[in-house]
Amino acid sequence: MRGSATDPHTPARHRRTRRIGVAVASAALLLPLMGAAPAPERSAPSGLQNAFAAASAEYHVPQNVLLGVSYLQSRWDTHGGAPSVSGGYGPMHLTDARTAIAAAEHHSEGTEDARGDQARAALRPTPTVPAQTELPARLKTLPKAAALTGIPAARLRTDPAANIAGGAALLAAAQQHLGEPLGGDPADWYGAVAEFSGADDRATAAAYADDVFQVMREGERRTTDLGQSVALAGQPGLAPDTEQLGRTGLRAGDADGTECPRSVSCEWVPAPYEEFGDHDYGNHDLGDRPDAQSIKYIVIHDTEGQWDGVLNVIQDPTYVSWNYTVRSTDGLIAQHVKAKDVAWHAGNWYVNAKSIGIEHEGFLAAPDAWYTEAMYRSSARLVRYLAGKYRIPLDRQHILGHDNVPGPTTSTIPGMHTDPGPYWDWRHYFELLGRPFHTTAGPWGGVVTILPDYSANHPEYTGCTTSGQPCAAHGSSEVRLYSAPDESSPLIKDIGLYPKGDASTIDVNDVASRVSTGQRYAVAERAGDWTAIWYLGQKAWFRNPRGQRTAVNASGLVVTPKDGLTDIPVYGRAYPEKEAYPEGVPVQSVSPLPYRLPAGQRYVIGDEVPGEYYYAVTFTPDSHRVVIGEDLYYEIQFGHRVEFVRAADVQVVPSAS
Repeated sequence: MRGSATDPHTPARHRRTRRIGVAVASAALLLPLMGAAPAPERSAPSGLQNAFAAASAEYHVPQNVLLGVSYLQSRWDTHGGAPSVSGGYGPMHLTDARTAIAAAEHHSEGTEDARGDQARAALRPTPTVPAQTELPARLKTLPKAAALTGIPAARLRTDPAANIAGGAALLAAAQQHLGEPLGGDPADWYGAVAEFSGADDRATAAAYADDVFQVMREGERRTTDLGQSVALAGQPGLAPDTEQLGRTGLRAGDADGTECPRSVSCEWVPAPYEEFGDHDYGNHDLGDRPDAQSIKYIVIHDTEGQWDGVLNVIQDPTYVSWNYTVRSTDGLIAQHVKAKDVAWHAGNWYVNAKSIGIEHEGFLAAPDAWYTEAMYRSSARLVRYLAGKYRIPLDRQHILGHDNVPGPTTSTIPGMHTDPGPYWDWRHYFELLGRPFHTTAGPWGGVVTILPDYSANHPEYTGCTTSGQPCAAHGSSEVRLYSAPDESSPLIKDIGLYPKGDASTIDVNDVASRVSTGQRYAVAERAGDWTAIWYLGQKAWFRNPRGQRTAVNASGLVVTPKDGLTDIPVYGRAYPEKEAYPEGVPVQSVSPLPYRLPAGQRYVIGDEVPGEYYYAVTFTPDSHRVVIGEDLYYEIQFGHRVEFVRAADVQVVPSAS
């Protein structure tokens, strides 16, 4: 979506009650552990590693359990005391939703039509706003930690050491609730870790606990956002007592009908396929994928709203749809639309018909409404499963952000959504997918893969909270492009986004002059610490200094206009030629975008695809048709978004030639 330039921490407008089956320990049970009086003010240890050791000693939680849980919550980052999308704070992601949660409709902002099909009237969602409801227990762990420790809530939100102590107190309380001894063998803490997840079903809690214990077995070491090194020594033989899960009181999950791997927790929350109004219906189309048409893409979104509100709107037949949503707190996945059917999510009907859309609980324009490690891991497992099942390559030409989806026509380009935005950690995500980005060629390979160091890469953005005002410094997956090898030179222009010739900006939603981790571009020139690539028909420069590379060398196949052509058209969708349409299916125009691909320039090929159009304008699917033409297209990395060129217009050559 297009991130809001308003305060992202306004009261939530969309929530529904979810009854939590997790029993909480009584105050009487906790008194022997915590003491009846509030805890005294404690001075922060000299570093996060010491803070974990101190909290472990005070609350008798094995240190590797505490480190493992914190890693899955935040990868030990503090985010400057800013809350996550779930209202979670600090290294332990203690939640205080009444203070922090924001909500906004996802597909009702901007001008993008999520369906993106000119054969039907544009869909403008107007979901019903439900009443404010009681928050579930998983969104209120920080107040509980404050009650257990006597540490003021404000300090738990801002002081990393206090936050770690609060998390330790919650783990100790869960251990006592299960009747298990404090301290001792980390293997005896499986049930407490499962309860800490805040999940309301056994499958989700087990998936979370399994991830924590995997981290504990493998060990981790990283430098946090405070610049401190934190380490967790691996314990390969650690085998937890998983039978403890049966004593947590959590309900059985409802995975019936879901299309998810066994390694995640999944529930079925169906989007309604209903007819309403004057020959209108919602909120997706029935299909027969992959038999009738292949699935080529997975599109990564963020929800721009909190979990319960998002589940409300996906069940509104007048709203749009997507296939899956991933929850921030514990990585729970809800499936809404079957993979065989076509969800309305990407703003481009060609991409919708060929893709699966996955929403992630998060906010583009709030840099510290951060994505948890539990969410990243759960999402990566789902994407690996879907990619294997539908033979989708695990690369940035097929695993797209919503911000990489092209506008299908010229008029739609300015209104296309820009999520998940510059703060989604594509580098880490592809490491979890088992396809890390790295150097694949020598310096003369002719292609670069964008690969900045996420934590050290801090390009300046504006508009996260107030239009024109600087965003907080934050790690980013993106690299800025200039018209010359000089940061004082103008930014690259995008005539699609700015048809009147306006200059590009550094607004967090402006994708005109930036490239993202994992994207590959043909090299146009090199000059000292600068590299130029072909981008939107222009030579675009970015800083790529030795010792702090923002891109690595690669090679591959590229397209360039055929000999004798001065330039060729570029398309936002790969539709068939008019001769391919059968009687009864209106011909869809193959309309070029305002961009041109000039002779002498090269662009990396993502895929070769036939022209294809899914005709679906009626509620009953008997009239639906998949039209496949003879014309072939190449998907290319043309700008920040992918685009298409006709195979008849180009020649394919090795990038190193």
